[in-house]
Amino acid sequence: MTSTKRTPIWQAISEELRRDIVSGHYRQGDKLPTEATLSARFGVNRHTVRHALKALANEGLVHARRGAGVFVTMTPTDYPIGQRVRFHQNLRAAGRVPAKDILLIETRIGNGRECEALALPDGAKVHVYEGLSLADGQPMAVFRSVFPAARFPDLPQHLEKTRSVTAALQQSGVADYTRASTRLTAELATATQALHLRIVEGAPILRTTGVNVDPNGPPIEYGRTWFAGDRVTLTLNAP
Repeated sequence: MTSTKRTPIWQAISEELRRDIVSGHYRQGDKLPTEATLSARFGVNRHTVRHALKALANEGLVHARRGAGVFVTMTPTDYPIGQRVRFHQNLRAAGRVPAKDILLIETRIGNGRECEALALPDGAKVHVYEGLSLADGQPMAVFRSVFPAARFPDLPQHLEKTRSVTAALQQSGVADYTRASTRLTAELATATQALHLRIVEGAPILRTTGVNVDPNGPPIEYGRTWFAGDRVTLTLNAP
């Protein structure tokens, strides 16, 4: 006899409220219904509702004001994916304040997938830049960018100083670059991704995998980004 794992009620309520926020039913600054109203809506006691609201607060989606209620902290950010994907420009265009936290900058031997994407021979060295992208101080995505080390020997220092791929590449002699390919995949957050993004393990995330090329065509960056699924709306722009 097999047993079916059941979703905890508080988690189901949290997911339902998260969908309400993501869909725009509740927008940034809006007050959520009272605990009594939510208890009646879902047919549960207030303790279960509090548990669900605490989970949303831990993700940064809502915050409680003593004596006033629970309010929506942020709504999903529109993030265009097209020929020119620029983190800081995209966030500022959406009215957000962009920032990046560096998690790792290292030079190592590229793996098979990285060397293939960058058109490098097996065993070639690459620079790896891993970090956390933030919007208005809230974590939005975890990213990993890989670059050919032989072409950009000083790139790690530029990344450390600027925290911007665009600025670092400009300082390395690449005035412009475009996106050659983008692949979107839905996944579930791992424990480490959840920790960085302040979401629960197993929460939905969106992964983009892309290759950027310089004006002459050679690939210069192979990147993967894992977005918190409820904090961003990816939009595809026509060329």
